[in-house]
Amino acid sequence: MFINNVDQCQWIRQKIETPGILQFTNSEKRTLLARLIRSTRFEDFLARKWSSEKRFGLEGCEVLIPALKSIIDISSAAGIESVIMGMPHRGRLNVLANVIRKELDQIFCQFDPKLEAADEGSGDVKYHLGMYHERINRETDKNITLSLMANPSHLEAVDPVVQGKAKAEQFYRGDTRGKKVMSILMHGDAAFAGQGVVYETFHLSELPSYTTHGTIHVVVNNQIGFTTDPRVARSSPYPTDVARVVNAPIFHVNADDPEAVMYVCRVAAEWRSTFNKDVVIDLVCYRRFGHNEMDEPMFTQPLMYKQIRRQEHVLKKYSDKLITEGVVTLQEFEEEVAKYDKICEEAYTSSKDEKILHIRHWLDSPWPDFFTAEGEPKSMACVPTGLDEEVLQHIGQTASSVPLEDFKIHPGVSRILRGRADLVKNRQMDWALGEYMAFGSLLKDGIHVRLSGQDVERGTFSHRHHVLHDQEVDKRTCVPMSHLWPDQAPYTVCNSSLSEYGVLGFELGFAMASPNALILWEAQFGDFHNTAQCIIDQFISPGQAKWVRNNGIVLLLPHGMEGMGPEHSSARPERFLQMSKDDPDHFPEFSGDFEVQQLYDCNWIVVNCSTPANYCHVLRRQILLPFRKPLIIFTPKSLLRHPDARSSFDDLATGTKFKRLIPDQGPASQSPAEVKRVIFCTGKVYYELAKERKLQKLESDIAIIRLEQISPFPFDLVRAEAEKYANAELVWCQEEHKNMGYYDYVRPRFLTVVANKRPICYVGRDPAAAPATGNKSTHLNELKRFMDTAFNLSAFKGKDL
Repeated sequence: MFINNVDQCQWIRQKIETPGILQFTNSEKRTLLARLIRSTRFEDFLARKWSSEKRFGLEGCEVLIPALKSIIDISSAAGIESVIMGMPHRGRLNVLANVIRKELDQIFCQFDPKLEAADEGSGDVKYHLGMYHERINRETDKNITLSLMANPSHLEAVDPVVQGKAKAEQFYRGDTRGKKVMSILMHGDAAFAGQGVVYETFHLSELPSYTTHGTIHVVVNNQIGFTTDPRVARSSPYPTDVARVVNAPIFHVNADDPEAVMYVCRVAAEWRSTFNKDVVIDLVCYRRFGHNEMDEPMFTQPLMYKQIRRQEHVLKKYSDKLITEGVVTLQEFEEEVAKYDKICEEAYTSSKDEKILHIRHWLDSPWPDFFTAEGEPKSMACVPTGLDEEVLQHIGQTASSVPLEDFKIHPGVSRILRGRADLVKNRQMDWALGEYMAFGSLLKDGIHVRLSGQDVERGTFSHRHHVLHDQEVDKRTCVPMSHLWPDQAPYTVCNSSLSEYGVLGFELGFAMASPNALILWEAQFGDFHNTAQCIIDQFISPGQAKWVRNNGIVLLLPHGMEGMGPEHSSARPERFLQMSKDDPDHFPEFSGDFEVQQLYDCNWIVVNCSTPANYCHVLRRQILLPFRKPLIIFTPKSLLRHPDARSSFDDLATGTKFKRLIPDQGPASQSPAEVKRVIFCTGKVYYELAKERKLQKLESDIAIIRLEQISPFPFDLVRAEAEKYANAELVWCQEEHKNMGYYDYVRPRFLTVVANKRPICYVGRDPAAAPATGNKSTHLNELKRFMDTAFNLSAFKGKDL
């Protein structure tokens, strides 16, 4: 044990070291045998019917099924109503069948190669799928909801996702101590020790806004050392190493001793219920086959697998034991086996009637009241996202004040609040106020808002200050956003641990629990999201296509070339755009609302807002849409305090909405036929272009148009602008390097808009290996060079474009 609490150590000693404590009634033994029969015969059935198929069976650790059911039984008796589980692929089908109780015919039909796919997405392999099921627990006669989360082949990636969903369910139920909702995570021994996200997930376990009040971890440990005493387990040291780091108890138990396993499961469930802390169960077993059923482990482990093949199956050993004890007869045992075999055969027969594979049947996080019964949006329209003047004024005044009496704030924060008050008085907003307007108005409408990430309470750039700290009373804080309205929804703003992979996964899981919440994760700098790339690539981008799972998570990624070096400049927009699924060579045709139809068809939304008002609108649109898509926002750094990057309250007035494209509104727009060049751009570079154009007195000759929504690409609006400036040269300008940023995404779409009849010229930095230079002088020279090109009207004359 690696616990520094004497009372907890004594509790464990009493549970484990008391002589004769390992006792089971005959009824409990028969239940255990029946569960072991189902676990074993399920794998045997699959092996007989589909001998050449990968299924990642549980052979060698069949006791996992009765172990999980035991944990659920004891937890249900203690008041648990919902259990969220995550696991890798080994044993997943068995868990779905015998723990979650997925219909067997639905599992068996997955093996049919002739089954047609429903028009619901690309789907996933059967041993990655999840399931949600509400049922009666037979041991306690209580309702219980079980959810097994879908997981990619990245074995431990689902860990923080499970924790986030469990936390959300606790939050929405008012379960402040984890007495109604809990999580169970299953691991392989090598992944448990080797995958860093395991440690990141454990690290969240005792943070105030992230704790789920104890998770039961079950390690399927294949690193066995065979012994003559079945009660002695010589396991890999790996799980022990993890438990030492996270200060959690770990129980090693031989998986060939079902009763010992059941007792340890009972102790682990009682530990979690008593102390609200994590606990690890290390099931020391073996794999009867290799990595999968097609693998030949004798290639590399000949001696070990000779010994494994001589091992008697745990079901045979335990049934013989109970028959010898007189707990069951041989006939009763054989009848129980025959009973389950018949169930499997009948399900196999009925599975042949299935003609279409429905991914929707495997949904792990349904929102039954949000969609229609068929899982479709209730409408295909989005209402305007503007706000009443009264609401804007009220939020603005709260954002610039301290709602608690005798609360002394820092002079620097006081200066920021005075600045906000001046803006509100003049009916203006900067970036921080625009965000306040979005959050505050959603809270008014009953929408929970949760903002998470490193230093988000203050804001990386010290612009937000959503949590005020009393300068004279230690740990006394004030969250003005929580004092907006008497009956508002709760606002959660929480500084995370120094983690991207784990925390983004957690927030993704949190966003799965309810569509009526705005869940945001902010990277300290956009560059750092790449350590969470697995969550982005495997869950966020393809989640709906693989698992029919809507998710409205928002990623706030600070981005901009400002001479801060290669790790503090780029949120890598090119990566998000490369994974956007809209067709660059096809102009979409829709019969209804073009904007909403495009959003419905996309896999995620990518924006780079250039005004506080548009930032507010896109956040509000995220909730007012009749469906949910992930939203990627490249947020500013220098624009947070840029005097020109401000919006009027008029830009958020009733009836206004998010602008996917902001056209030129200066002299060029008055005489479009005379315009010589149209520069399309996005984000911060607009302000540098506008400044340079003014200096060179080219406002009538050059139009500058901002793409605020980059993906899905606003084909309709870009076409209107291209037609308006029919005689002008078309230029795409970006501050990023040519092989990065947006150019490779927008170029083919511009050519589709103009039917390949007009070229689109590039202005920006040259191709490079690193996202940005580390030298300030080089940065400024690069900026000057491409600004000169942008406003040199002969720069592309005579060139083959």
